[in-house]
Amino acid sequence: MVYAISLSAAELDEIDWQLQLDQFMGKTMGSSMRSRDLSPQVTLVFARTRPTSGTADPTYRLRWLGVVKRPKGRRVATRDALIRVEPLWRSPAPLELATVAASLSQEDASDLTLMLSSEVAVLPDELGQRLLAALRKQGPRFAELLDRLTIVADEAPFDSSRVEDRSWQEQYDSTRLALSIGEFPLAPLSAWRRPSSPHDTYLAGLIPEPTEQSLIEHDAAYSIPGPRLLQPWDGPDFRCDIHVFEHDGRRIEVANVNATPVEGRLGSDLIYYHEATQSFVMVQYKRLPPVERWIYVDDRLRRQLDRLEAVAQIGRPAHAPHDWRLGSDPCFLKLAYWPEDGRADPGGPAAGMYLPLSYVRLLLQDDCTRGPNGGRRLGYDYADRHLINSQFIELVKHGLAGTVGTSREELLALGTERALEGYSVTIATELGDGRHPGELVRERQRRAHSRTAGKRQTKKPTRARKRPQGPLIEGQLSWDLDLDERGFVD
Repeated sequence: MVYAISLSAAELDEIDWQLQLDQFMGKTMGSSMRSRDLSPQVTLVFARTRPTSGTADPTYRLRWLGVVKRPKGRRVATRDALIRVEPLWRSPAPLELATVAASLSQEDASDLTLMLSSEVAVLPDELGQRLLAALRKQGPRFAELLDRLTIVADEAPFDSSRVEDRSWQEQYDSTRLALSIGEFPLAPLSAWRRPSSPHDTYLAGLIPEPTEQSLIEHDAAYSIPGPRLLQPWDGPDFRCDIHVFEHDGRRIEVANVNATPVEGRLGSDLIYYHEATQSFVMVQYKRLPPVERWIYVDDRLRRQLDRLEAVAQIGRPAHAPHDWRLGSDPCFLKLAYWPEDGRADPGGPAAGMYLPLSYVRLLLQDDCTRGPNGGRRLGYDYADRHLINSQFIELVKHGLAGTVGTSREELLALGTERALEGYSVTIATELGDGRHPGELVRERQRRAHSRTAGKRQTKKPTRARKRPQGPLIEGQLSWDLDLDERGFVD
């Protein structure tokens, strides 16, 4: 089954900049159009152009291709549902529907044209498959992109009963968190195959985008720019995979590093490093059970907190205005929660509580974290306040949390030490462009103050700004209303 979305060319031109930036779109449809097949569906987005003559039929051009992972959508009105097309890729080349229809029977071409007269159409299985086959005949770039979309649609959810899946899920989430902080699209993470070995990293299974040349194959010597002698991950104990993400002239390098078998790992860390300001934050993951949503504070967790205290000492005091931070906490616990349904992808980092280390210390000295038998607990019912994804991301984006003056050598040494201690480590480095550091700080602030970070380098319509009246852009909803993990506006 294939979804077909048809919007006017003017509407798509109006929101083109946002689709390029977000790489997803949302579209409302009537409940009668909702698919009975709940498996992910390949989606084609056409631009509709009406000729000047009122008697001629409109023409259609393929603009975007994507996947609707939850065809049932989300109810937004009594009889409407919102579907989310994500990831979303631009058509490899301009392609008129008439060109594709030439490979179809006359009956199929007529049926397809009729169905595109509605903004959303669910094509019958056989017609949808024949349409995709016709698209593949348009050249290798179309075939390669359709192969990628098929992989995305067929992706199996993580199985929380398997220890390797839990490790991959945490590395996946830490990578999504890093990209969210840097305002990089998440779509490149959508095509993934289960690695051959359970001891591999999440990035070992990531499939590069068809036009991307930045995948660095399993070689730690190219992890973070610098002399080779700074690279500590050449030994037989290390498993390291690196991926370079680029967007709007900016670059972030993400490395997954393991040094122990998956069964012996203590958890997952994210170390996010902003090169221009020599600042990092560290997030240590703790999984919340899907029902209780709290964890015991045992001796091992207390020892881990002690280690985080030592990590927090890296860096130096602020000596310039751009070095100022809200506090001295560069280390956070993320008590992360994943629904039992592995397909319930939130579209961003997993829900969870971000707790600064100093706040955790205070919590563990207060009666609010005492359980019925006197033990200590951390979770939703044991902390009156916590940061959610959007709040934590904003703090880091604005440079209000993190170390000051941390060198690359210190960063790599910390990542190596954490991996050897038994953690699965994700190191994400947002790279500067070589300009004066002050300019980079100001540029980061301008980007952080507006969600339109990449628009300066993206062509925008010259007409007066107004909210598009056609498709509902879901990103506007998700940034205007920030729901916490229990469904309440925070």
